[in-house]
Amino acid sequence: MNISVPASPTSRTTRLRLAIAFALREMRGGLSGFYIFLACIALGVAAIAGVNSLSQSINASIAAEGRTLLAGDLRFELDNRPANAKEEAYIDALGTVSRSTGLRSMARLPNGSDQSLTEVKAVDPAYPLYGKLETSPQLSNRTLFARKDGVYGAAAAPLLMQRLSLSVGDTLLLGNTRVVIRAVIDREPDLASDGFAFAPRLMISRQALDASGLVTLGSLVEYAYRVRLDGPVTPARLAAIEAKANADYPRAGWSIRTSANAAPGLSANVTRFSQFLTLVGLTALIVGGVGVANATRAFLDAKRGVIATFKCLGAPGPLIFTVYCAQILIITAIGIGVGLVVGIVMPFVAIGMLADVLPVTAHAGIYPGALALAAAFGVTTALAFAILPLGRTRDVPATALFRDQAGGQKRWPRRSYVLVTGLLVLALAGMAVASASDRHIALVFLGGIAFSFLVLRGVGWLVQWLAKRAPTVRSTPLRLAVGNIHRPGALTPSVVLSLGLGLTLLVALALIDGNLRREVGESIPERAPNFFFVDIQNDAIESFRALLAREDPRATVKSVPMLRGRIVALKGTDVTRLKDIPPSGRWVLKGDRGITYDAKKPKNAQVTAGKWWAKDYTGKPLVSFSDEEAHDLGLAIGDTITVNVLGREITATVANLRKVKWEQMGINFVMIFSPNTFAGAPHAWLATLTDTKATTNEEGRILRAVTNRFPTVTSVSVREAIDVVNTLIGQLATAIRAASAVALVASVLVLAGALAAGNRARTHDAVVLKTLGATRRTLITAFSLEYLLLGLFTAIFALAAGGVAAWYVVARIMMLPYAFDPRVAVTTTVIALVVTVGVGLAGTWRVLGCKAAPVLRTL
Repeated sequence: MNISVPASPTSRTTRLRLAIAFALREMRGGLSGFYIFLACIALGVAAIAGVNSLSQSINASIAAEGRTLLAGDLRFELDNRPANAKEEAYIDALGTVSRSTGLRSMARLPNGSDQSLTEVKAVDPAYPLYGKLETSPQLSNRTLFARKDGVYGAAAAPLLMQRLSLSVGDTLLLGNTRVVIRAVIDREPDLASDGFAFAPRLMISRQALDASGLVTLGSLVEYAYRVRLDGPVTPARLAAIEAKANADYPRAGWSIRTSANAAPGLSANVTRFSQFLTLVGLTALIVGGVGVANATRAFLDAKRGVIATFKCLGAPGPLIFTVYCAQILIITAIGIGVGLVVGIVMPFVAIGMLADVLPVTAHAGIYPGALALAAAFGVTTALAFAILPLGRTRDVPATALFRDQAGGQKRWPRRSYVLVTGLLVLALAGMAVASASDRHIALVFLGGIAFSFLVLRGVGWLVQWLAKRAPTVRSTPLRLAVGNIHRPGALTPSVVLSLGLGLTLLVALALIDGNLRREVGESIPERAPNFFFVDIQNDAIESFRALLAREDPRATVKSVPMLRGRIVALKGTDVTRLKDIPPSGRWVLKGDRGITYDAKKPKNAQVTAGKWWAKDYTGKPLVSFSDEEAHDLGLAIGDTITVNVLGREITATVANLRKVKWEQMGINFVMIFSPNTFAGAPHAWLATLTDTKATTNEEGRILRAVTNRFPTVTSVSVREAIDVVNTLIGQLATAIRAASAVALVASVLVLAGALAAGNRARTHDAVVLKTLGATRRTLITAFSLEYLLLGLFTAIFALAAGGVAAWYVVARIMMLPYAFDPRVAVTTTVIALVVTVGVGLAGTWRVLGCKAAPVLRTL
């Protein structure tokens, strides 16, 4: 019998049909040996499909509710100044306008016993133009905010009610006026578009805000003008209005947002987190690709007799390759199908769990694009890692298949298979970059994965090299363990590669999280002031200092003049025309910045270029600029910047650059001007109080004294701000750990797959050793020591690589002090040892129970 098929166009079709028939016939026995293969593919595909579907669902909901999130079709925002007559007339001509004013201030109990920082939002009767302000009880704006018996109404967020132990009907002091809480805010339609808030909301009328006296010179105030356009509203019309407004009023300094981009911060965060999770899923898929290769090798190893029989009957290499490639593709399709089902279900489950967190009502759905992307990643990964094992089998002669019991074929397959594998890897990289919202991050990720693969292969080779040259020991189990590490067909490369990636990721994330928590929870509070005091009027600064001196004599009080200014030109070029500013420097040009002046160099300032001006300097305006931000903006000594302060444009020359340590949370400014720049200009003051020995009760007493004596001064407790940041860091760390666990699960699956791939060789080794007198206890001890050594080497690598990655992120990207955490080292080592020894023994336990006779007959 000869089943060879000549190579012709017709015979290729025949061969394909014959190969599929053989493949399906062989698969009648089930998927035994491919469960890990299926799990690796399904896990990565499910992560990618689910995350992208959830992201698209949330972003689609944000886009659908754009008008409600913005409470208008358009919103014009101005910092620290209202629109002038011409600007306001232009806005009014667009349609119906709703005006609001936002600022931070202190809300106080009438008896002065307690107070809380709050985000005040003063609205008019037209608010909101879209959506609905939901309160308990539900009241109209006119009833809710009206002045009754000389007192204005207000609505408060539940957190503010909780902090001050308030009930509906209680009163609060806000600045110089009294307001009564008439309702609790259940849902504020445009909360997500207002940006991040450090304090709970207090909503009042604009008349109440005027009566409070909070809006004074230098106050940090945001003026918002929401517009409901007359006539049809289309994205093209919104974009045209935005472009015309910026062109007609280039120096207005307003920020314009449309309902098509109502919550860019929220959308950007969802997209960024989705990209991170997608990369984690892709990591799991790529790590799982090693499991695919192991499973393919193990499968082909088990099919040696069948393959040998095919070849002895005259089956050509291409037919054998096609038979088993068809089986791999069928099994890949099953794994992708399972992953897609999980990916489809995931958004429906996640949206229900996130309902209380999301500011929009998200509706889950099926997103073909996300599912197609996940399926493409799955099939490309499977083929990229399966082609080489298949290609090796194609060219192995039948005699080698019968005689080679170890399966240690080291030869490279034909160039065509290597070329196809390379093309598939490039396709995988191309899809990752093309589908990423930030291609730079995707490229860095791919480079890191490629580098990690190479380094881990090197580590595996180094471990085998060291084991091979290790001195001979008297302990038989230890000698067997060392021999197993470097023998032909050893599990060392697969174990190091599979666990190395997962543990390195966990170490890096744990160290980053630990450093952030240490810096925010311990180091920053030790260096940072206890309080920031904002909006201190010029005529009250001396009495304010005196009050702080009486309340806390041991405290260090610093105060500086503060104005608000907006950079309108750099080196004579309007900032609106600058297009190549990196993201790290754009924030300096957005809106107003706090600025100050000083004759002397501040004590915490370190000049890195140029010189400070003389104390009695009276020449042209000079400015000291933060060196990092100056680098981002392309500024150097001698360049000019133009700022708009109180409607007046001032051009100053950069006299020096200085290093600013923002992480210390002290008084820091991007720009410090020479005193003559603002001679005679009205301004407010900013002050800090630092007392490292102050207790919580003492801080509360100081805060009460300040808010009662100076009700228009905004007091910011650094302790409360740090608590907010700590909460956010905790939530983010939990989410990242949960996502990264996917990569660790993939690593464990690959490890199990590697053990399965080596089980045939280990079975023969165990039988021979038992025949020669080795006991089960000796073999268990030998295998345990082998896995223990491999886990220890892998943990050492993970600690080194994860430590370097964490150092780079913390020290170079976040610009924070870095410290290695020994607890992470111990935890990682324990995890590595438990996983390798546990999974290793679980995978080889069946081997130890094999009967000797059936195995010896095949030798």
